[in-house]
Amino acid sequence: MRRDLRFGKETRRPLNLDWIPGALKWLFQITIVCFLAFVFVWYFGRRVSNIGDSMAPLIENGDVVLVNRILYDASVPKRGDIIVFKPNGNENLHSYVKRIIALPGERIQITDEGILVDGELLDEEYVTSGISDAGLAAEEITLAGDEFFVLGDNRESSEDSRKADIGNIRRSEIEGKAWFNITPGKRFGWIE
Repeated sequence: MRRDLRFGKETRRPLNLDWIPGALKWLFQITIVCFLAFVFVWYFGRRVSNIGDSMAPLIENGDVVLVNRILYDASVPKRGDIIVFKPNGNENLHSYVKRIIALPGERIQITDEGILVDGELLDEEYVTSGISDAGLAAEEITLAGDEFFVLGDNRESSEDSRKADIGNIRRSEIEGKAWFNITPGKRFGWIE
């Protein structure tokens, strides 16, 4: 058996680049999926842990909710919306979860009759507790053009707009709307 020895005379095979279009297609698809995932998580998937029982029974202490951060770029917050905000814009505080009761420009007062918005009794279609301490709202408050008045549903255990350290919430302090409770169990699901 004879072997040919070829010193210095290597045969070169042509370089096969047929895989490049397929790889570029995969890279493009992966980039699109990562971008869409980032956008979804950034705008709809921010997680906030509720601290305290101020929103019970709808949202309990330790429940984790998802925040829709893009909704209020396209629309305005409405009465009854459950929002997430940083009081006084203080980034060092935890995020609060409360319900909007009064809108910009409205007058609000809490009396023995209940919550008065522009002099009329507020009809609430969600479960709340009674209010024994009206706080700042014992006297009528007129909201500025960018302010909202918020309360927790569990009014006896809520630090909200009735308290001086929270007060009225400016539009710029609102992070978004709480839209989904991801805590396993009976509260898992849409927040309404």
